[in-house]
Amino acid sequence: MSLPTAVELRDVTKRYNEIVAVNNINLIIHKGEIFALLGPNGSGKSTTLKMLLGLVQPDAGEINVLGINVQEDPVAVKRQVGYVPESPNIYEFLTGIEYLDFIADIYTVPAEEKKQRITEYLKAMDLEGREGDMINSYSDGMKKKISLISAFLHKPKLLILDEPLNALDPRSARIVKDFLQELKAQGVTTILSTHVLEIAEAVCDRIGIMYQGSILALGNMAELRQRASLPSSGLEEIFLKLTGTGDLKAVVEELLK
Repeated sequence: MSLPTAVELRDVTKRYNEIVAVNNINLIIHKGEIFALLGPNGSGKSTTLKMLLGLVQPDAGEINVLGINVQEDPVAVKRQVGYVPESPNIYEFLTGIEYLDFIADIYTVPAEEKKQRITEYLKAMDLEGREGDMINSYSDGMKKKISLISAFLHKPKLLILDEPLNALDPRSARIVKDFLQELKAQGVTTILSTHVLEIAEAVCDRIGIMYQGSILALGNMAELRQRASLPSSGLEEIFLKLTGTGDLKAVVEELLK
């Protein structure tokens, strides 16, 4: 029996002038799946994530998210999605609590639920006592925590997280990873992009490796090992081999000159 589909991209292409950022990709992500989209810088990951949200329009193809055509109704998609960009773009002239209150109101979270959720998330992320401070006084890690909380507040059915654990301390990173597993059990789908391959290997059900705008490989760890002919290797070795960057000795030798 096939699993319900949360996200589907059909023949999707995105160009920036002469550069083909995403090249005719087809991808299905299942409901309740934790899916990693990996690739070198410039491989098309962030462009793909932004197209899922309607922030970037494809030049060709069709994208459906939670049964909604993104090109036709991007606002309906945004209502059901929590998004954390690689670099949090938040209103730094607000305090932490003002910002979270503002985000919850945008998503029409009821007042009592809003207060309870914000309190719980602030406690979980070790931000109690700092919620009244201006965001521009926060460290990068604290800004990432506020960005993550704002993505979780309205209980989205889909999370799109670009480098979600960057700048987090080990405790907070572990809480986020465990929380994603709890959400998975509730049927929430997570798509994450990360350069920390150990995270993808540890928490994701399937992994897609992008390279030069295309999906180079797709599957769980066993399938990726088979694809790379590396039966006992970790994700780092698989990634380096499939993207043609496995022989790094010459690079290191050049740096040592």
